[in-house]
Amino acid sequence: MEVILKTDIKGLGYKNDLVDVKPGYGRNYLIPQGFALLATSSNKKILQENIKQAAHKAEKIKSEAEAVAAKLESITLEIKAKIGDSGKIFGKVTTLQLSDALAEKNIDIDRKKISINQPVTTSGEYEAEIDLHREVKTNVKFVVVAE
Repeated sequence: MEVILKTDIKGLGYKNDLVDVKPGYGRNYLIPQGFALLATSSNKKILQENIKQAAHKAEKIKSEAEAVAAKLESITLEIKAKIGDSGKIFGKVTTLQLSDALAEKNIDIDRKKISINQPVTTSGEYEAEIDLHREVKTNVKFVVVAE
């Protein structure tokens, strides 16, 4: 079943992408939730027109994302966590904590666009991947320290 995505969906595609999904996933989840449209010929024509009109705007958004990526590569965040005597963290470091730490540095990034690829179990230096744009991804370094 072909659908046109109305929003970015992690693991599936980005807004205005034409993707193939299983019929049940499309009919029972994507379309009722408003995340996608059925890819009929008229919807495809509307999509092509929208892409033409949004091309200029998309270039501006991409350049802004590249500027934020350059800014992110030069900073290191400090995340405070409760650490036991053995050096292990109580609980875990979440994307919400990283998003809040970035907000303190006046960089507003949604926590859903941040992914921590390796488990954070002890204090030390780690990296998280941030998906700023469909073509712009960057890594941000963060250090976990004791509270």
